Amino acid sequence: MSQKQPLPLFHQSPTDPKFVQNPYEFYEKTRVSGPFFYWQDYNLTCTTSYACVSALLRDRRLGREAPPHLRPQIAPHLCPFYEVEDHSLLEREAPTHTRLRGLVLRAFTSRRIAALAPEIAALSHELAASLPKGDFDLLPNFAAKLPVIIIARLLGVPEDMAPQLLTWSRAMVGMYMANRSYESECAAANAAEDFSDFLRQYLKARVRAPKDDLISQLIAAEADGQRLSEDEMIATCILLLNAGHEATVHSIGNGVKVILENPDVRQSLAPPLIEGLVEEVLRFDPALHLFTRYAYEDIEIMEHIIPKDGQIALLLGAANRDPQVFNDAQSFCPTRTPKGHMSFGAGIHFCLGAPLARLELQIALPILFELHPNLTLAEPPKYGNMYHFHGLERLILTRR
Repeated sequence: MSQKQPLPLFHQSPTDPKFVQNPYEFYEKTRVSGPFFYWQDYNLTCTTSYACVSALLRDRRLGREAPPHLRPQIAPHLCPFYEVEDHSLLEREAPTHTRLRGLVLRAFTSRRIAALAPEIAALSHELAASLPKGDFDLLPNFAAKLPVIIIARLLGVPEDMAPQLLTWSRAMVGMYMANRSYESECAAANAAEDFSDFLRQYLKARVRAPKDDLISQLIAAEADGQRLSEDEMIATCILLLNAGHEATVHSIGNGVKVILENPDVRQSLAPPLIEGLVEEVLRFDPALHLFTRYAYEDIEIMEHIIPKDGQIALLLGAANRDPQVFNDAQSFCPTRTPKGHMSFGAGIHFCLGAPLARLELQIALPILFELHPNLTLAEPPKYGNMYHFHGLERLILTRR
């Protein structure tokens, strides 16, 4: 196989303020040149095509895990962070990923997630009822508290640890942001070490005295005589918090923003329309915009060659607005006919926490607007400089 034609080149700093506030203009600019382009700032081939993103996420000839000869040498100050990452199922491929995911799913069951609904509803009521009067930021007062408290309860760690869990989580996810620095790398490594030490003591306690929580279920999970190692359990707990919490906070914030900017959609907050509204929130303004894959052999797709050992960036936020798939893709339309978005990925790495994130959004958004029907924007919303995540830095609202 040979490359059919050179890729169009585009320059766009992911930390440019205009891009941070609206990356979708850049995606559309590149889309007119075809399904693939070369993003010079990242030195990466990228695709904006829904069909390509969907196909490549499902193709076992690509994976998240770098081939051994391409793995970079880890700087000493980052060793604690990568000691956790090396045991995370998000970063591994078969057969390790198959074993890890199978064992985790024996503990993180759909029944366990569904059983959280009453707790999510009660906590949503409590947080919404205690919002400050006048102008306030929804993110720290509601969007950030809800998922981290639910994760703490799910894991079985003290609820009063939620602020510390949030601090660790934010430091660790900073490793995936375009504005990453030496200082943020050190913070991520320190957080990984502290978080691991904290969880290790809880694992030892649950081994001695199991309880009805996820940590105990992870310890008990077994398949074909295999169990999760202590390091794998720690990495799983951290992944559930970091990936699930970060995405849900941004999804709540982005969802409230788009609802307030489109007041005619509020009727979709009622059942049975709420499910469609949540899916449209996830499609229209997702929390994660870029995910990479390595090719384990030469792959041809849409007249483009991804060479063996090549890396490609799948632009999930762009795929979700592909006009070849979604009519009037740039508009927010909660009653559109569902066509699976890419916000949770696809294939063997489909997000483990997707059912929990959906449940939290379906419950929390209606409760928030039921208790505060006159909720309005107090100032223009501002997105944070955190690409390849896409979420608000603040969301200042007022309730009267």
